[in-house]
Amino acid sequence: MSAPQLVVHRDKELMAQAAAARLITKIVDAQAARGHASVVLTGGRNGNGLLAALADAPARDAIDWSRLDLWWGDERFLPEGDPERNVTQAREALLASVPLTPSRVHAMPASDGPCGNDADAAAAAYAGELAAAAGPEDHGPVPTFDVLMLGVGPDTHVASLFPELPAVRETERTVVGVHGAPKPPPTRISLTLPAIRAAREVWLLAAGEDKAEAAEIALSGAGEIQAPAAGAYGRSRTLWLLDAAAASRLPRTLYPPASP
Repeated sequence: MSAPQLVVHRDKELMAQAAAARLITKIVDAQAARGHASVVLTGGRNGNGLLAALADAPARDAIDWSRLDLWWGDERFLPEGDPERNVTQAREALLASVPLTPSRVHAMPASDGPCGNDADAAAAAYAGELAAAAGPEDHGPVPTFDVLMLGVGPDTHVASLFPELPAVRETERTVVGVHGAPKPPPTRISLTLPAIRAAREVWLLAAGEDKAEAAEIALSGAGEIQAPAAGAYGRSRTLWLLDAAAASRLPRTLYPPASP
């Protein structure tokens, strides 16, 4: 478990741009060290804002997009191409404009895919895809992701792990179907906390005043069942990337005065 580090930016636009620059550096470094990189994407306004900033960054061409594996932390269980699906939004923000290798873009199954309208079967299929990509060096059923990004919800949920619901209590499976989610759509697929913790680095993104209470709760020692964001951490680094509004309820002792 890595203790959380905080970086607070002036506003959400600067946060997105700085996070995109940070991600480019991580991907390039991983590709230089091992020949490839793997990143877990998140949806929502902050995740899509980061992807849009990455699309506009001149340094994006430093990435060898053909040697990048992309995964998702969760997905809305809707038909392929639905505008509410995270992968649809990611394609519009970035993926359609860069030369990715299609077989290395690991979208979660859609509700009209091979598993049909069975979210639990779709979750099991994605768990199988993760396991197939894991090597002996990963020491587990998922690859050791270089960076796994998560948006933080106003209720402290991350991925589709909501407070008190069964998915956040899962300790064995790496991917689960989520039923009865408190925000639409009610049916989703999500990585579990054990899968999230397989990442080298976990980045939690929070911008806006509506995220201030969630950041305060998650960073004040709350339990992961009540505050799932508190249970999301990386093997070597856990990084909270916030704007000033989201950090407004946090004590300044938690982050460096020099944070821009």
